[in-house]
Amino acid sequence: MSATRSRGGIRGREGIAGWLFITPVVVILGLFLLLPIIVAIWVSISDWSGKGSPLNASFIGASNYETLLVKPGLSQQDLGASLRNNLYYVILVVPIQTVLALFLATILNARRLKGKGFFRTAFYFPSVTSSVAIVTVFLFMFTGTGVVNQILSWFGIHGPNWFNDPRGVLRLILSGLHIVNTDNPPGWLTSHGFLGMSWYDWLSGPSVAMCALIILAVWTTGGTFMLMFLAALQDVPDDVVEAATVDGATRWQIFRSVTIPALRPTLFLVITLGLIGTWQVFDQIYLTGQGGPAKTTLTPAFLSYQAAFGDFKWGQGAAIAFILFAIIVVMTIIQRIVMRERKTLPRRRRFGTAAPAGTENTTMAASSTGGSR
Repeated sequence: MSATRSRGGIRGREGIAGWLFITPVVVILGLFLLLPIIVAIWVSISDWSGKGSPLNASFIGASNYETLLVKPGLSQQDLGASLRNNLYYVILVVPIQTVLALFLATILNARRLKGKGFFRTAFYFPSVTSSVAIVTVFLFMFTGTGVVNQILSWFGIHGPNWFNDPRGVLRLILSGLHIVNTDNPPGWLTSHGFLGMSWYDWLSGPSVAMCALIILAVWTTGGTFMLMFLAALQDVPDDVVEAATVDGATRWQIFRSVTIPALRPTLFLVITLGLIGTWQVFDQIYLTGQGGPAKTTLTPAFLSYQAAFGDFKWGQGAAIAFILFAIIVVMTIIQRIVMRERKTLPRRRRFGTAAPAGTENTTMAASSTGGSR
């Protein structure tokens, strides 16, 4: 009994000590994370004008969300345009940066490569450079007379004024192939739509200006994810790779059947961080055109800032932020479901059918014969 009490007393004191250690962190997170989230939720369902305390505002329910999602108007059109732009941004940036990072990590993981330290630093350097400096350099590179258009002119291509061109790339391609007439688009695309925008606008593709931002995002984030893949590649068991090589597997087969399965956790992390980062893009939008030209680079994160601090519609700004939060959560859950590791069952168990008579004996005999050989 005394020993039990002694152990219980020790455990109790350890628990008290643990709570004392984490209390400062809990208080800080509560004040600077949980409390602002609660206030933002209240602002999104109130008529707070930005003056005085938000607690003195009146409750209006889901009126701000209805204005953005249900009621036709400029607010709904801006939200639809921002979601369209950001959706193309996510669809293009996440796969390209993931493939590029994995490709660079695979090259740097080669044993015979010389100057690994230099290449690692060179590829990672854009990720730690100030975004203001990088955007400024890109603005000079992608002007009408910039370096990019000069290089394109060597191949007889007249480049656009990238950050000032609102034309959709997909629409330009279809028009160049004479599939769609931009002056007279199909009526079934222009007469129907979603969130205040016609399907013709939704399917126009990213603008030329957004394509420049996509190149900027891939160039700046590829190095960070490259280091993650590089660390994971160094943990791939060498004996498994050597066994696959002895069995006659090619490099592609080893990469597909050995390396990729071993990188599944890192791949999930990289895609998740990529999804969150691309849906929250703000600084590049603010520094280039603040949503222009013609709102073709407008994103939900910048729209939330603009609605709150520019138009002083604090409730709509908070509502846009929580709509964006819901989109990120849903896409992360979908990605987790798609990338989860599935367990395969034998055919007869999977379909609930019994094995034919004698099959098990034949299989056991074949296994015994193979083992004796």
